[in-house]
Amino acid sequence: MAQAKVKKPVQRKCIGCMQYKEKNELFRFFKTDSGDITIDDTFKSGGRGAYICKNAECLEKAFKRHSLDHSFKMKLKNEDYDNLLLQINIREEKND
Repeated sequence: MAQAKVKKPVQRKCIGCMQYKEKNELFRFFKTDSGDITIDDTFKSGGRGAYICKNAECLEKAFKRHSLDHSFKMKLKNEDYDNLLLQINIREEKND
């Protein structure tokens, strides 16, 4: 009999702390058609995406390194990062 293959968990790299983690431990940010950056809760939205740990510290690290700028090939403003931080904080509050 053939053995069933065991799927490995999907891993992605956080652009803040640069560590590989399981996909469900990260937020996926993606660029919308209008050019806005937002969190993809479904992990299925099309287009370029970037992964960050589910905490504000990794977003801060990504901000300092300009990792999101590089990932999305655009210059993000401080207001864009503030908006993303707000989105993370809202989701953290829901999980508490």
